[in-house]
Amino acid sequence: MKKLDLYIIKKFLGTYIFSIILIIAIAVVFDINENLDKFLSKNAPMKAIFLDYYANFIPFFVNMFSPLFTFISVIFFTSKLADNSEIIAILSSGVSFKRLMRPYMISALIIAIANFYLSSYVIPVGNKGMIEFQNTYVKNKKKEYATNIQMQVDSGVIAYIERYDNPVKTGYRFSLEKFDGKQLKSRMTAQIARYDTAYKWTLSDYLIRDFNGMKEEITKGSTLDTIIAIEPQDFLISYGDEKQMTTPVLRAYIDKQKKRGMGNIQDFEIEYERRFAMTMASFILTIIGASVSARKIKGGMGLNIGIGLGLSFGYILFMTVTSSFAVSGQTSPRVAVWIPNIVFSFIALYLYRKAPN
Repeated sequence: MKKLDLYIIKKFLGTYIFSIILIIAIAVVFDINENLDKFLSKNAPMKAIFLDYYANFIPFFVNMFSPLFTFISVIFFTSKLADNSEIIAILSSGVSFKRLMRPYMISALIIAIANFYLSSYVIPVGNKGMIEFQNTYVKNKKKEYATNIQMQVDSGVIAYIERYDNPVKTGYRFSLEKFDGKQLKSRMTAQIARYDTAYKWTLSDYLIRDFNGMKEEITKGSTLDTIIAIEPQDFLISYGDEKQMTTPVLRAYIDKQKKRGMGNIQDFEIEYERRFAMTMASFILTIIGASVSARKIKGGMGLNIGIGLGLSFGYILFMTVTSSFAVSGQTSPRVAVWIPNIVFSFIALYLYRKAPN
């Protein structure tokens, strides 16, 4: 690395950190103004407000705003370099624009690694406390009831619960059917199924029917303790559950739910793909920002910042619109999340080729 690289990296990361601190300070002020009455009305303790909510609120919003402010940081400090004729001096000294992009890419890599680590391992842990705080002191969005639950427990094993009440951990009108191919081998029913821990269920007023060709064996009783590979969290999907899982846990949860035939996991798949897509966005938006703002123009820094804001908000809007396609089932979550990156990659390539050499 040369002095030029260190100079640009310092400018890039310094502007990025300053921009993030500024927007987070504004976001915290607006959030306090919006939620203060709710905190006071529900007697939220100050320790919980600062340690459980805002200590986790800040990393969450840092990660959410990171692509936007990566872009704005590049636009801002590169426009300043161009306005001071520093870019012209650098290119005139024999440094190619391709070589000039090296410290930009190194800075983008540092931001991308930090964002991925935050979104994959740090923020999900913090989100548990923040969402629990919101459910307690702001608005409870936790799902406590479910009806008409049907899922595949294992290969050829189908479970059904007509209604589940989470506060008392009790399901009503439970059935468990085992198939060998298309042939029903046994059927267990119970009026009440209570969940304990670690897949342990207690069935009340149960009836087991085992089929062996034309013969049928019936077993019934008042209480039966049994192990069934179902947990309430498998079907009680609440708002923000996907944001509380680390990336490895989220991947395992998606795979498990797909095997069980659950169809309402689009939010989990979108969250998983977004964590990787946002990492790539740092590089794409950095190339676009540097390519747009490296040329000295009559409009000066203000025009470049205006163009940058337009492109960055266009990217965020595009991401939001395509994600809604995945939720509605019109396309797969992977395609929906990565379409903005693909489209903006072509924009980045075009602007890079048009940039000064």
